[in-house]
Amino acid sequence: MKPVKLISGFMTVGFWTLASRVLGFARDIMIASFLGTGAVAEAFLVAFSLPNMFRRFFAEGAFNTAFVPLFSKKLQKGEDPLGFARDAFSGLATVLIVFTLFAQLVMPWLVLAMASGFRGDVRFDLAVDFGRITFAYILFISLAALLSGVLNASGRFAAAAAAPVLLNIILVSALLLGEKGAFGSGMEPSDPDLAGLSQGTILAWGTLLAGVAQMGLVWIAARRAGFTVLPRRPRLTPDLRRLAIIAAPAMLAGGVVQINLLVGRQVASFFDGAIAWLSYADRLYQLPLGVVGIAVGIVLLPDLSRRLAAADEAGSQNALSRAAEISLALTIPSAVALVVIPLPLVSVLFERGAFDFNDSQATAFAVAVYGLGLPAFVMQKVLQPLYFAREDTRTPFRFALVAMAVNAVAAILCAYLFGFIGAALGTTIAGWAMVLLLASGCKGMGQSARFDSRFHSRIGRIILAALAMGVLLWGLAWLMEPWLFRASVRYPALALLVLAGIVSYFSIGQVIGAFRLAEFKTALRRSPKQK
Repeated sequence: MKPVKLISGFMTVGFWTLASRVLGFARDIMIASFLGTGAVAEAFLVAFSLPNMFRRFFAEGAFNTAFVPLFSKKLQKGEDPLGFARDAFSGLATVLIVFTLFAQLVMPWLVLAMASGFRGDVRFDLAVDFGRITFAYILFISLAALLSGVLNASGRFAAAAAAPVLLNIILVSALLLGEKGAFGSGMEPSDPDLAGLSQGTILAWGTLLAGVAQMGLVWIAARRAGFTVLPRRPRLTPDLRRLAIIAAPAMLAGGVVQINLLVGRQVASFFDGAIAWLSYADRLYQLPLGVVGIAVGIVLLPDLSRRLAAADEAGSQNALSRAAEISLALTIPSAVALVVIPLPLVSVLFERGAFDFNDSQATAFAVAVYGLGLPAFVMQKVLQPLYFAREDTRTPFRFALVAMAVNAVAAILCAYLFGFIGAALGTTIAGWAMVLLLASGCKGMGQSARFDSRFHSRIGRIILAALAMGVLLWGLAWLMEPWLFRASVRYPALALLVLAGIVSYFSIGQVIGAFRLAEFKTALRRSPKQK
């Protein structure tokens, strides 16, 4: 049995996730430039969020948190994992086809559920039209996520991690071709509210095409790995019944998470431009979250599942501690940077064309608030596998209900007091509440759910190094302000500022013992093997 290499797996997923997020920046920079924060931009962003919202139920959220541990254990014990994967593939595809057809009929109500502030203006009709095109993306991306789970459980991470890159390549290419008139983009409506309509339509169809491409990539990779997952007649086997029982609470928890997002979007939809501001801010803080938190979560779940199946308590504790250590070592300085220099980051990355300085200021405000919650969002990805690896999806569901209540109260109250930023504040406060609940619930899980002495000895030093870096970044940003906001030199100025932050953090961290860079090199060459 090929062992899961935690650090090297994390680096593989992190590399491809970084590539995807960089291309995602290019995509969003182009969308901001071509569409700004107008009606077409907001309509597409809501439509694009629809399939991505429901994929949390059917893909890497609820379904895969149940599927991966079961598949990993069958793989560990040699109990026909391929047959189980084929049954799960067929069952999931059947449910998704029916669900996608139903969504076409109720799309106007789905849009209202996402953004009731659109009612009565041009954004509503646009979002419904775009939503009907993009929603089928959920079918292909959810099946791709199942296939990715098969690959991840067998210790193969590259293809699954690379698949999201295709989405951004296709959307960036479509936008570039559309700008050149390849799809007739020069024939725009005369109504100024519909400016950029052809670009929005191109993005919607590109999303659907990307789903097909992503599923194709991971299916081929799974076949080459020895898992030819072909659909067959759906049947409710005992294993699928067990999968459904475990997945049901996770789906409900996913529903709670989506309610949190809906609350945020509903609050934002009553402020002109706010949905776009929050979406662009989300893209910025999702970069470290994706590279660190999501990557660790993807690798940690199958590793913990297989170690627990082998009764390897010490190995489980080591995997958890190293995942938390490397996550916070990379996340805390990222959070500090988002809080200290959000305006230079947003201005350089997005401010051009239809996206002006006022948009930069509003987006930067949201970035700073999300930055305060970034360590919490990442630690959720570290702590949740402790429950999922034990096939416990009920406890996180109960915690998610509490976090939902916290988010709703905080977002609505803060929106009343502070405007659109209330949506971001609610998300951040609820994120920390969820971490506290997850951490308290781990106390009865034994040694495998406790951080080791090395983690406890280093976390304070990591925070100290990050704060020192933050002071340096603040001072440099103040000194470099004339260059950071001058169009001709702002790119090298921001690059120099970011490089100074990275060098200072790792230098200080190395000196005070927050981490040892040599340890990461060793871990990449030789990961601890399972017993």
